[in-house]
Amino acid sequence: VQLQASGGGLVQPGGSLRLSCTTSPFSLNYWAVGWFRQAPGKEREGVSCISASDGSTYYADSVKGRFTISRDNAKNTVYLQMNNLEPEDTAVYYCASGPAVGYGSCVVRDYDTWGQGTQVTVSS
Repeated sequence: VQLQASGGGLVQPGGSLRLSCTTSPFSLNYWAVGWFRQAPGKEREGVSCISASDGSTYYADSVKGRFTISRDNAKNTVYLQMNNLEPEDTAVYYCASGPAVGYGSCVVRDYDTWGQGTQVTVSS
């Protein structure tokens, strides 16, 4: 099973992008899904995650108030709406999922099913 992440691109500071994560025929509806990012020379970090059971969400401090994670179960898709983007948000963004993710976890090691990544570049 592999997830498909899309929606990245080049945007100016202050701009917006919406990332999408989906897979087929596997359903994302019953597993936690997370968005992670990795900038050059840095470790992969959790950006935002959403639980399957009650839709509770986690946001890294650096993106709180700017990013919003959501699910559309009918479309088997998880979105990451990114507003007011900053140059520091530049990274490859990955979506991930897995059956053994602890409630509320947004830690890389807890996720075992990953997508290929989509590049987000914030630059003027």
